[in-house]
Amino acid sequence: MDRELAALARAHGVATSYEDWLHRRVEVAPETVVAVLGLLGVDATGPAAIADALAEVEARDPEALPPTVVLTAGATRPLPGPATVLLEEGGTRRVDGELPRDLPLGWHRLECQGRDVPLVVVPRRLPEPPAAWGWMLQLYALCSERSWGMGDLGDLTEFTDWAGRTGAGLVLLNPLHAPAPTHPVTSSPYSPSSRRFTNPLYLRVADTSAYRAADPATRAVVDALRPDRGDLVDYDAVWAAKRHALKLLRPSGEPFDADADEDLTAFATWCALAERHGADWRRWPMELRRPDAPEVAAERERLADRVAFHAWLQHLCDAQLATAADAARAAGMPVGIVHDLAVGVDPGGADGWQLADVLAEGVRVGAPPDDFNQLGQDWGLAAWRPDRLAATGYAAYRDMLRRVLRHAGGLRVDHVAGLWRLWWVPPGAGAAEGTYVHYDADAMLGILALEAHRAGAVVVGEDLGTVEPAVTRGLRERTMLGSTVLWFARDDDGGFLPPARWPRTALATISTHDLPTARGFLSGEHVRVRAELKLLARDVATERERAETERRELVAMLRAEKLLPEPAEDAASPSDEEIVEALHAALAASPTRLLAASLYDVLGEVRQPNMPGTVDEYPNWRLPLPASLAEIRADPRVARIAELLTAGRPRPAGEDSA
Repeated sequence: MDRELAALARAHGVATSYEDWLHRRVEVAPETVVAVLGLLGVDATGPAAIADALAEVEARDPEALPPTVVLTAGATRPLPGPATVLLEEGGTRRVDGELPRDLPLGWHRLECQGRDVPLVVVPRRLPEPPAAWGWMLQLYALCSERSWGMGDLGDLTEFTDWAGRTGAGLVLLNPLHAPAPTHPVTSSPYSPSSRRFTNPLYLRVADTSAYRAADPATRAVVDALRPDRGDLVDYDAVWAAKRHALKLLRPSGEPFDADADEDLTAFATWCALAERHGADWRRWPMELRRPDAPEVAAERERLADRVAFHAWLQHLCDAQLATAADAARAAGMPVGIVHDLAVGVDPGGADGWQLADVLAEGVRVGAPPDDFNQLGQDWGLAAWRPDRLAATGYAAYRDMLRRVLRHAGGLRVDHVAGLWRLWWVPPGAGAAEGTYVHYDADAMLGILALEAHRAGAVVVGEDLGTVEPAVTRGLRERTMLGSTVLWFARDDDGGFLPPARWPRTALATISTHDLPTARGFLSGEHVRVRAELKLLARDVATERERAETERRELVAMLRAEKLLPEPAEDAASPSDEEIVEALHAALAASPTRLLAASLYDVLGEVRQPNMPGTVDEYPNWRLPLPASLAEIRADPRVARIAELLTAGRPRPAGEDSA
């Protein structure tokens, strides 16, 4: 690669090479680097443009304050001169040439040499998470006698209450982020329209005050709208039914204070416009493509009742999330409900519209090829622009975290390596034809720590796959947890790592939503399905042989650890159910702070919730659990796993529930 182009890329945090999952160095194509620099607003399309851009870099004052100063509590930082700190809680501090160690945590302002920049003081560490176990729950997959075709927040409250009283200390959810309020409803919780607001499909209609206040005739009409549970979750049927029901229950013209929460009003405005113009704002009339346009203000007035309706739905979601969080506390859960933060948003969605100034236009986030996704991944998600985040004081990032943490005992950050670097795929390129763009990890991680500290929440980073050592080290230094998945816990020779050697600072699971379930792994279902969908880079026979070998190695490890008994002479091989129980015993035997069991694993489901690399070819995010909530409570397999994990993670004295 041209030396000047490489230097320019380095100055803007764009990688010109990277290490793949086999630790091989991969060189990035120059045209990819040029395209990604263009997405950052840097012209690198020719020698003259590169020279001009490098000259701008070299002209920067190395002693100048950055656009946002992020300071770790207890640390100092030199300044270019005397300064004044305007504290978040009021008052000022005069400082002379250096920020002091004793500044309080928070969002302050720094005035220095005629500049006024945000100053964020973040915690060095979070409190150590309690040792606990819990359930991983794809909430849409749960079903009860009261839910409408998919799991809802009422089911979550009931499940959390039951789980806490049987020893569980946490419930780890899929993202509950908001999709577009249009048909077809996006099924993936990891491709939301907004990460700042909640998916109203999860509302339990009968738990709203409007339903309770309705007359019997209206209730009867609403009850009749309930869709039946099918073999797959039908999001469109659920949304059509709930939207109709909630429209019947909310009186038209009910007052709405648009100034009380400007971000909510903007989101509700986007929803109302999406109902008229479609789910992708980039296809709307030009005059509606900026939220601050006068035409948008006029439409907000014209669609006032629809704007109020969508804002009301978010108030209902907030109330039901609070009820579920209260149930966790009442059941004595030491952690409670752990929400999941998706790595990005649909660029055509609500956040893409409202936060366009801090997102990279045209980029698609994904991942380079790895062992499980051998063709790379293109998630089609928007990415923060690191330069614009810093220039705006990280306000959009902070506000998103605050909303997600509002009723959370913990937060799982999907693809947490994205706080350090993200794989950007430029327009027109394939998933493997991208490169990494780096972020200010100290700022991204520090702000996450500050907001989690204020919310009293545990942080779990999903640090699986091709992850630099700095990621796991950075999480550990902040007392945030990483992720350990049994399928990936291997020694240097590729063998399964005994649970005693798993890292302590982690949340341990058998699998994830993107990987085979326990029964799927043991039966080779993951090979059969990927072969059928043409997702294998190697031949099917080789993959099948590999899967059979891994099953034997897994059984051998469980036996060596005395988690599965040695076979008697001429005895049959252990059943899948026996192995699944032994896998959970491995979780309980590990030193990891948090454990999470999946109901898909315990209930014997062979199909994994999501198949990366597919869209409509596989029923991603639509597979219901094979048992209802009532059946789960009565299932002896569930009871055995709960007893096993409770024995491995007993609650401290005084935390047991009645």
